[in-house]
Amino acid sequence: MSLRTRTADHVEDVSPGSGALPPRAWYATSDAKSLSLNGSWRFRLSPTADAEDDSFAAPGYDAGDWAEISVPGHWVLQGHGSPVYTNHRYPFPVDPPRVPTENPTGDHLRVFDLPADWPAPSGGGAGLRFDGVESCARVWLNGTDLGHFKGSRLPHEFPVGPLLRAGGNVLAVRVHQWSAGSYLEDQDQWWLPGVFRDVTLLHRPAGGVADFFVHASYDHTAGAGTLRVDSDVPGRVTVPELGIDIATGEPATVPVAPWSAESPRLYDGVLATGGERVPLRVGFRTVELSDGLIEVNGLPVLFKGVNRHEWHPERGRALDLETMREDVLLMKRHNINAVRTSHYPPHPAFLDLCDTYGLWVIDECDLETHGFTEQGWRDNPVDDDRWTPALLDRAARMVERDKNHPSVVIWSLGNEAGTGRGLTAMAAWIRARDSSRPVHYEGDHDCRDTDVYSRMYVGHAEVERIGRGLDGGPRKRRALPFLLCEYAHAMGNGPGGLADYQRLFEAHGRLQGGFVWEWIDHGIAHPELGYAYGGDFGEELHDGNFVCDGLLFPDRRPSPGLAEYKKVIEPVAIAASPPRERSRRPGTDAHGTVRITNRYDATDLSALAFTWAYDVEGATVRSGTLPVPALAPGESAEVGLPAVPAGAPAGEAHWTVRAVLASGTAWAPPGHVVAWGQIPASARRVPYVAATARPVHGDGLVTLGPGVFDARTGAPRTIGGVAVTGLRLDVWRATTDNDDGAAWQGDPRHGPLWRGLGLHRMRHRLDAVEAGGDALTVRTRVAPAGGELGLSAVYRWTSGGDRLRLTVSTVPEGHWSVPLPRLGIRFGLSGADRVRWYGGGPGEAYPDTRTASAAGRWESAVDDMQTPYVRPQENGARIDVRWAELGGLRVEGDPAFFLTVRRWTTEQLDAAAHRSDLVPGGTVWVNLDHGQHGIGSQSCGPGPLPRYHLRAEPAEFSFVFSPQSSSSQSSSPQSMSPQSSSSPPGTRLA
Repeated sequence: MSLRTRTADHVEDVSPGSGALPPRAWYATSDAKSLSLNGSWRFRLSPTADAEDDSFAAPGYDAGDWAEISVPGHWVLQGHGSPVYTNHRYPFPVDPPRVPTENPTGDHLRVFDLPADWPAPSGGGAGLRFDGVESCARVWLNGTDLGHFKGSRLPHEFPVGPLLRAGGNVLAVRVHQWSAGSYLEDQDQWWLPGVFRDVTLLHRPAGGVADFFVHASYDHTAGAGTLRVDSDVPGRVTVPELGIDIATGEPATVPVAPWSAESPRLYDGVLATGGERVPLRVGFRTVELSDGLIEVNGLPVLFKGVNRHEWHPERGRALDLETMREDVLLMKRHNINAVRTSHYPPHPAFLDLCDTYGLWVIDECDLETHGFTEQGWRDNPVDDDRWTPALLDRAARMVERDKNHPSVVIWSLGNEAGTGRGLTAMAAWIRARDSSRPVHYEGDHDCRDTDVYSRMYVGHAEVERIGRGLDGGPRKRRALPFLLCEYAHAMGNGPGGLADYQRLFEAHGRLQGGFVWEWIDHGIAHPELGYAYGGDFGEELHDGNFVCDGLLFPDRRPSPGLAEYKKVIEPVAIAASPPRERSRRPGTDAHGTVRITNRYDATDLSALAFTWAYDVEGATVRSGTLPVPALAPGESAEVGLPAVPAGAPAGEAHWTVRAVLASGTAWAPPGHVVAWGQIPASARRVPYVAATARPVHGDGLVTLGPGVFDARTGAPRTIGGVAVTGLRLDVWRATTDNDDGAAWQGDPRHGPLWRGLGLHRMRHRLDAVEAGGDALTVRTRVAPAGGELGLSAVYRWTSGGDRLRLTVSTVPEGHWSVPLPRLGIRFGLSGADRVRWYGGGPGEAYPDTRTASAAGRWESAVDDMQTPYVRPQENGARIDVRWAELGGLRVEGDPAFFLTVRRWTTEQLDAAAHRSDLVPGGTVWVNLDHGQHGIGSQSCGPGPLPRYHLRAEPAEFSFVFSPQSSSSQSSSPQSMSPQSSSSPPGTRLA
């Protein structure tokens, strides 16, 4: 006889559950009563699913010695157990639908009273709704077993009316971390068990609203919208602003303004049945596939999107409304117009926000079985008929909950679940229920079940072939629009190549954009480490910091990648007019025109105001407003600029043109910068030093102008009285996540190749010190141990008296099969707290992440020059720097250079695993780089394009050093960055 308990058989049951009501449309409010059961709950953790019986669910059970936790919440983030992170490997043996005996199980108890004004039982029933529980729950109310459910990111509602009491109601919920449902939820995120979304008691009045479907289409040829609301319970629909008062099921067609992500026009209405009034927010829009394109309201859409997991560094996936609102506002302010809800439906309130503020949404089902790739997709649930009811249940709960949101324009079957009959069944069910939206699924490369050809992490060249229709494949696929549902993996420093992708999207109509992976780093706040990632909780199986791959840091500060993305996808292009189209006109010269192009999908430029500024050497000389016509989408105009301001000083000059909000919107104040461009007006003056001084020997030193050098090594000791240490050629950078790449990739990964060659342990051989004539020349060879590969490096110092010029000449020796990480010089200063520079800013930039870098005068604290990636790596370079001042020195470059300043060495940065490993020292280390290798996105995508490779080839570059003047040291910031609405890492000087 078996002694195994039967109390947990539901855990390994492949069915979606039992006892729950059919899914229905979600709505935030109605005039029916509701009671939030969020708050403090009693909690007990057991090591297995059947360690305890169900006596805790009975009224009168004494849980006084239990712990307390917050609901919504995850118990592993509240001191009970530990989180686990894996990308796609299941953190338990794969034997579907079986799960380990070691199955952390949390018993939750909440005792509650009904409000005094809660309707009497004769006034209707009640429903108990759970909006999200991971991964399997069994529910009791007042000792009665209501049922169980799986589908962690989906709502489940139970009928409870007859069970309610006026006081002392006992709600008991048993949650299992692992279940059969876990095999369907392998979604590249922390495994976090718990009741992490709202729990609500809903009064269901007699004759109250049940399920309803708002059909609100828009005819762009007639400018009219047609509204029909189908309701399980008959009633009336009113929209006062439109004069609509109709019965449910009855259509009404009236002139309307359509809803779009650019202009999210909503009309307030009411669905009234005999027992309930539900507010409606109606957005009229039509989504259709037309001539191989996704069109909304008759116009093709270019998706400028992000993938968004739900995340908070302290609360995990238990998000409050304000955090969700912050996400949406940040997206809108950074020109993002679309969200893919990877890889599950979000909290329903998030979709309300997308409706309100305007974002296109790909709503993705709570499904991913990625771990089965480890066994060649054998036993994959989506191709096993036993699991099909669970798959259909998940599809239905998503569609029924979210079908009334105008922001939802595409349904997605899930992510990385292979292929199989279950997916086909899901697609068929969705189309039968809602034919008004296309169906998406990336894994269906033949597009058998989908309406969109979708791929992830495809390189630029293949994307271009697809755009040109040269990709081949089935005939059906070739006639479908193309989306990159994931691209530009934003892990660590990067992603690089965004501008190159965007040029392809804008050049080929079939390419309807993409969704950057992803929105936010999933770092967990940690008292010692700053933010923890995979492996920091002792997991036996984990994928490290692959969980930190977002455009936001865990605390929701924008990363440089988000600033770059904002600039790349800005909806107004501002550029110099082509020479053949420049014309003279009153108040302008032959070069005084700028081309403005409207890149919105559906709106003109009437909501924007344009300004100009004339900047010399990064300082604004004069500024004003620029009249620009209200261009229609796709239109361009050549707009005249004013004459160069009279009396403007000589020097390198730029016109800076900005497009800003003329009036405030729901998502940003007036003056918010939407787009900007810089047009060169005059060239830079290259620094020049006449070699008039001669080296002077004495006491083991060589003096040349303001420089004092060690006579034996030729190394500078001081420049202008400022102590300088360790000046030498530097080719190494602390490898980025994108340098290191992903182990499964077949393309060369430069980080491991660099280490294999020993570029992180270069040795410097002194060959000669020559002090004679007008120069001090130092000849060296820089190479790693173990091979013949290296570089010859010659440092030639000259001076005109009060300035010192260093010319560095390098020649690669041996067979260089890889590009260099960087090429420049590094030195240390004994003290520097602030940095001023003229060049690109305010934030970091590299060869393929430079679009957001604006030429200007900038100032920053040394500590703020660092970009705080969760896993430390190369960061903080400012590009196209003409001159910089720090620690008493002024440095000018010929040509312009990359500037990096930090309080630790590159070697210390390279060795650090967390921010807390970086301890500032007494020396500030400065890198002046002639070149940097590109960034790319090879952490899960293509590396940098060849044109961004730093090739090992002969190079020569120069720097001019001089003492920093006292007047520049006392300068103060006067204006802010031209391109970012968030606090920049540098401040612009007027």
